[in-house]
Amino acid sequence: MRTFVIGDIHGGLLALEQVLKRAEVTTRDTLIFLGDYVDGWSQSAEVIDFLIDLKTKQNCICIRGNHDQLALDWLENRHEDLDEEMWYKHGGKATVEGYSKISPERKKEHIAFFESLKDYYLDDENRLFVHAGFTNLNGVVWEYFPKLFYWDRTLWESALALDPNLKPDDLYYPKRFTIYKEIYIGHTPVTRIGETVPINKACVWNVDTGAAFKGPLTIMDVDTKKFWQSEPLNELYSNEKGRN
Repeated sequence: MRTFVIGDIHGGLLALEQVLKRAEVTTRDTLIFLGDYVDGWSQSAEVIDFLIDLKTKQNCICIRGNHDQLALDWLENRHEDLDEEMWYKHGGKATVEGYSKISPERKKEHIAFFESLKDYYLDDENRLFVHAGFTNLNGVVWEYFPKLFYWDRTLWESALALDPNLKPDDLYYPKRFTIYKEIYIGHTPVTRIGETVPINKACVWNVDTGAAFKGPLTIMDVDTKKFWQSEPLNELYSNEKGRN
């Protein structure tokens, strides 16, 4: 049995199907999804259907992304929590268009799925899986602002800026990087630093390889660090813009 982590999907069902096939995933494997299942490409609702079905077949851990929370706010008519104009610009328009074609019964199933998402997952090897990050220096259990689990960017920015010569026992070494053996995140695509493969800085692995834009979707074996990728999403959905 293997354990895989999957980066941000953003409505790209074709890419998800592709990476599961390329990694030769079986029902004995555990799949940890880092969130942002929706907003971007045209198959957001289909991605949720796929995940709901997949959870009946094998162990799937589905973490909440910021776009998933935005979609849930919209589905439950919590407009006071949602800047719809900004959301539309960042992929929400494709989600709204996709949900216009599904039944009220399916919407209820999807709302239940979104509500079931985890803020984070900590495995028995002290490896943390979270969409964006956390800020409390004692770890996720003590986080004062739960929204930061799916909105924070300071964890990744700190990892990028960290002097590689600093050691964990150094006075200036960030305490957040000493709590967990490894931290797996999505949220901030590595394409921002010119990369399209998972990037490791300090103990942080960023697995968001830009599937919302012109990058591929990535699945990675958390034990071996071997990874597989889809074709770039703008090629799989050549008639769409995604979040470009």
